[in-house]
Amino acid sequence: MKKLILFFGLFTAYFANLNAQEISQGPFSQLIIRGVTLINGDGSPPRGPVDIVVENNLIKEIRNVGFPGVPINEARRPKLQNGGFELDASGMYLLPGFIDMHGHIGGEAQGADWDYVFKLWMAHGVTTVREPSGRGIDYALDLKKRSSTNEIIAPRVFSYTGFGQTSKSFDPLNGQPISTPEQARIWVRANAKKGADGIKFFGAEPEIMAAALDENKKLGLGSACHHAQLSVARWNVLHSARAGLTTMEHWYGLPEALFTDRTVQDYPLDYNYTNEQDRFEEAGKLWAQAAPPFSDHWNEVMNELLSLDFTLDPTFNIYEASRDLQRARRAEWHEDYTLPSLWKFYEPSKISHGSYWHDWGTEQEIAWKKNYNLWMTFVNEYKNRGGRVTTGSDSGFIYQLYGFAYIRELELLREAGFHPLEVIRSATLNGAEALGWDDKIGLVQIGKLADFVIVEENPLVNLKVLYGTGAIRLTEENEVVRVGGVKYTIKDGIIFDAKALLKDVKDMVEAEKTKLNWKLTQPGVKN
Repeated sequence: MKKLILFFGLFTAYFANLNAQEISQGPFSQLIIRGVTLINGDGSPPRGPVDIVVENNLIKEIRNVGFPGVPINEARRPKLQNGGFELDASGMYLLPGFIDMHGHIGGEAQGADWDYVFKLWMAHGVTTVREPSGRGIDYALDLKKRSSTNEIIAPRVFSYTGFGQTSKSFDPLNGQPISTPEQARIWVRANAKKGADGIKFFGAEPEIMAAALDENKKLGLGSACHHAQLSVARWNVLHSARAGLTTMEHWYGLPEALFTDRTVQDYPLDYNYTNEQDRFEEAGKLWAQAAPPFSDHWNEVMNELLSLDFTLDPTFNIYEASRDLQRARRAEWHEDYTLPSLWKFYEPSKISHGSYWHDWGTEQEIAWKKNYNLWMTFVNEYKNRGGRVTTGSDSGFIYQLYGFAYIRELELLREAGFHPLEVIRSATLNGAEALGWDDKIGLVQIGKLADFVIVEENPLVNLKVLYGTGAIRLTEENEVVRVGGVKYTIKDGIIFDAKALLKDVKDMVEAEKTKLNWKLTQPGVKN
């Protein structure tokens, strides 16, 4: 029986690897990418054509091999070694691998497993993901390990455990909830020992937050916080930043730090936080209660956060349905790439998180449009004054699909006022700095790891060419065509065919639809 199980395991592994080989090539002792235009993550303008030489997953050379519109002199090009591989990317554009600073690796309620999620991310050029809490530390660390050895098709994973979260193998307080500063410190030390990269906070009693952040900082781990309304009245973004928090998620806690004529949000007296229509409808009115842009208090808060080298991870896209529900719901990729279980999770519900469309209409959307305007003003000015802004998607909720939502986040940074090169910097170098990995990733630079995104169209001209569904264009012959979509995602020197990854996901979704005899319909419309 043991022999049979062993054989079956080897049989399964063989076919998993066979499938991976159809999608990927490498790694190689030497990889030369030929003839690309380089768009780097440091804000520098594009240059090319260049040949990029990678040896054993490290960038060894970036050589200028010619001039635009002029045939390349072959004698100037780096030589291919025995056993090396060259990728002809002539006329294409190469960027550092993208970093998603807020990526949940699926969810049981959504029915989205890691293989589905990872392939959608990788198909959109995401080579590194920070998971800010999820199914648990054991789940995340297992996937982190398997990704690090490239046993699976997956971005590099940084695991930030939810504060106080436990598992079968991780229960440092023996079933007791964290209720004292010392318990907080014990949990933080155990989390670090377990191998996590950081902590995701939602808020807690001030003395507990202070102790946990202090201990975490001593250990040199990262931290992120969604300043939930249940704790924010006594502990906002400024409190966290002063105590050592490295990154804030979304924007909760920031308007509260900007209050001048109140200490708590202007809740209706019949508000109930557990009713998510209440929660998110009123959240859309929160920035209007803060100090106005460029006022004295607004500037004081910004300057203090800047002085603390604090990072903003706004995740604009995840709330976009709040200002335009129909747009988010009708996004063209849902038809082919959204699982039936995920689509069901998105629909109006009193139970599913982020499905707060109990009675969502014009008034709520207008309030959220104003909310975005004020929020984006703060984030853009923070960037202008030298602050670090990163790119996070928080996909899997509120009609935002993994991978596609990440590209939408890039577009929303552009809407906020970022130059396209500043958008790319937020998606690459800024994320690497926030993770403490800027010596390894985030730039195409000699000595760094071979993480790249290659696309046939110029994403600075139109970010939509990064979507898996591409961008629509009319040819000189009056033919409507699709252009773009990431061509190759390269992680750790391994070349992945991004379009083949998307086809894999499409096949997964189609198989599930066939199994359930299901077709996508809009909420309230019967099959």
